[in-house]
Amino acid sequence: MTRYYSNNTKDEFIKLAQSEILTSSEVLDELQISRQALSSLVKREKLIPIKELARDRLFLKEDVERRKEAAKKFYAHYLPYDE
Repeated sequence: MTRYYSNNTKDEFIKLAQSEILTSSEVLDELQISRQALSSLVKREKLIPIKELARDRLFLKEDVERRKEAAKKFYAHYLPYDE
């Protein structure tokens, strides 16, 4: 079996994965969007999953945070009175 976490221990790798990889449900909470909105983001390639499972998708936390910032800029520009 190939190990992709060279000098790190298994525990360090697990901690890294748990802190940097989000499930679809976690993305919904973080972005405060519906499941349909998440599907739309994926379909339009605005948010790309790193892995697709039978009933879930996994996303990089960095990508989700970047999308959250892009949404903030969009709403600040186009909906400045909604604050």
